[in-house]
Amino acid sequence: MPKLNLTVVIEKDPGTGLYVGVVLGIPGAHSQGATIDELMENMKEVTELCLEARKPEKVPVFIGVQQLEVTA
Repeated sequence: MPKLNLTVVIEKDPGTGLYVGVVLGIPGAHSQGATIDELMENMKEVTELCLEARKPEKVPVFIGVQQLEVTA
């Protein structure tokens, strides 16, 4: 399989203190870790597993991030 550069969206869970990551557009490609390094190791493993079942040309292309203002 060819090498891919994917974008991981990372948040910190205020309840657990864990870093949580997801690769948008890849079903099942999400994980967590106590540190960002641990999260990224976990993300690599889970994303590679998820990609085994997909064709590389079907992987979404990351476009960007936008801010959205809402009333809460």
